[in-house]
Amino acid sequence: MGTFQIEGGHQLQGKIQPQGAKNEALQILCAVLLTSEEVIINNIPDIIDVNKLINLLENLGVKIQKLGKGSYSFKSDELNLDYLQSEQFKKDGSGLRGSIMIVGPLLARFGKGYIPKPGGDKIGRRRLDTHFEGFINLGASFRYNKEERFYGVEAPNGLKGKYMLLEEASVTGTANIVMAAVMAEGTTTIYNAACEPYLQQLCKMLNSMGAKISGVGSNLLVIEGVKELGGCEHTILPDMIEIGSWIGLAAMTKSEITITNVKWEMLGLIPTTFKKLGITIERRGDDIFIPAHNDGYEVQSFIDGSIMNISDAPWPGFTPDLLSIILVVATQARGSVLIHQKMFESRLFFVDKLIDMGAKIILCDPHRATVIGHDFHSTLKATTMTSPDIRAGISLLIAALSAKGTSTIHNIEQIDRGYEDIEARLKSIGAKIERVD
Repeated sequence: MGTFQIEGGHQLQGKIQPQGAKNEALQILCAVLLTSEEVIINNIPDIIDVNKLINLLENLGVKIQKLGKGSYSFKSDELNLDYLQSEQFKKDGSGLRGSIMIVGPLLARFGKGYIPKPGGDKIGRRRLDTHFEGFINLGASFRYNKEERFYGVEAPNGLKGKYMLLEEASVTGTANIVMAAVMAEGTTTIYNAACEPYLQQLCKMLNSMGAKISGVGSNLLVIEGVKELGGCEHTILPDMIEIGSWIGLAAMTKSEITITNVKWEMLGLIPTTFKKLGITIERRGDDIFIPAHNDGYEVQSFIDGSIMNISDAPWPGFTPDLLSIILVVATQARGSVLIHQKMFESRLFFVDKLIDMGAKIILCDPHRATVIGHDFHSTLKATTMTSPDIRAGISLLIAALSAKGTSTIHNIEQIDRGYEDIEARLKSIGAKIERVD
């Protein structure tokens, strides 16, 4: 188990470039299974979760060639479908939640798809019903082996387009259904579809491969099935979650940081939400400039004077992956804020570690926490802690970088799952951080 040792309390300065988006990469990589032609993908982040999926695809028989940093060529012309029934596949697939998205492409192209119950963050129950109900709507049969925790869908006679209203606007569920529907016979209409930028990117990529998807960017997608798809070249967006992480880092450490090439038009409410905490965010071309907040930052209140409430919601609402960062940043704000995590039931349980560091937080229930900011009158104190998941892990790392003294964070593999070469990039802007095995 890896460990970070962090000497906090130092101001940072410099430029930092966001990596390619993890959540987009997991969808885009699965889409290469839809064609036998070459697909080139650029700006792939070098992180554990993405590398696990690339390894799974290679074991499935995808021909993979690295073209340069973050750029790969994929060709799925000779797949080994027997791998899907192997013990190795059960091991590979169960270690990565994103592996669920290989099912849709395999079902569309080969009439069958299998997956062991996938793993991922321990942030509460994350149902897969949306995925499989969508496949069933398209005409697939479903089975689940409880003993082996193994899912399967089959459509030996092909899929047929259908109207469906999704019970929840699941991003991965929508992506999986879209990838299954692009080669279904007839027209598929998906209402209450997720419309996150990553899903938009997937649809744009599929259209460049010959798919016919309209309504991209809305919650109503219409897909006219085609018989086959061709190759393409696609570039992944910068990771909006990492961009938000660096905004939070700059504020908490009173640092002057420029985040470069952020694709402003795809950031949605992220800049606006951080401004609600009083953080100054300047747009400079396609960069974000955060000045040093030497006088701190003050939480806004609602128009009627009531306490600020920041909550998550499906896009275009504020992404749940950044609520942990917002919560940490609020611990040193001037004023109070209620954090309401609506979409996952266990994501706020890491606050006990922040309380140990001296933060003033009242955990109201599994979904809500009230944060009373210190206004930097008292700093967080260094401590030893363990990272429970990716987003809590980076939040604890930001807290440690702002705290006086040397902190230790164990289980940093959780952070590595979502953040590329993080200690080297932090060191480049002046952070005192070391990785210890």
